[in-house]
Amino acid sequence: MTHSFDKTYWDQTWTGERAPAMSSGDPNPHLIKEVSGLESGTALDAGCGAGAEAIWLAAQGWDVTGADVANAALDHAKDRAAVAGVSDRVRWIQADLSSWAPETQYDLVTTHYAHPAMPQLDFYGRIADWVAPGGTLLIVGHLHHGHGDSHGDSHPPAAASATADSITERLNRVVWTVVTAEESQRTMAGPGGRTITIDDVVVRAVRSR
Repeated sequence: MTHSFDKTYWDQTWTGERAPAMSSGDPNPHLIKEVSGLESGTALDAGCGAGAEAIWLAAQGWDVTGADVANAALDHAKDRAAVAGVSDRVRWIQADLSSWAPETQYDLVTTHYAHPAMPQLDFYGRIADWVAPGGTLLIVGHLHHGHGDSHGDSHPPAAASATADSITERLNRVVWTVVTAEESQRTMAGPGGRTITIDDVVVRAVRSR
């Protein structure tokens, strides 16, 4: 199946049958692993969804902006931030990440499985420009398997996935120092209590200038 990943697609996703599960998840474990040792500052979560990662960052002392194209996702995020007591540390923006650009750069720019209406690697290159000198880029995405456009219900389309090499190749080594570039597999509880396997690609890089 071909997905456009435009606002209509994401609005339907966040108001459909998957919404309750998507809006109640924990922060991504790769975020916790990669960011826990960093000094807090300003952060942008690009494609923040229901806000789990943005809220976790705010709880760690970051001044966070969460941006997502879907209003329903942001409604969930605002409610969760209020419950977590971090509403004063998170600003939510409804934005199409394929065209919107922030007015400032951030000490941390991160994204977790976000798929805007543009080529995946171009999106990663786009958000890299939003990292301030000395800041960190953290990409957590779906791993590209390289055999076909679709892998059933548990895998994203090839257009929405990437490899560690394909991401780091986009980062100019004069500007960026790659700290983490790995591909990993983990399991988590899925719908109906079944176990699902998630293949991740994780890239963390620091901008020198």
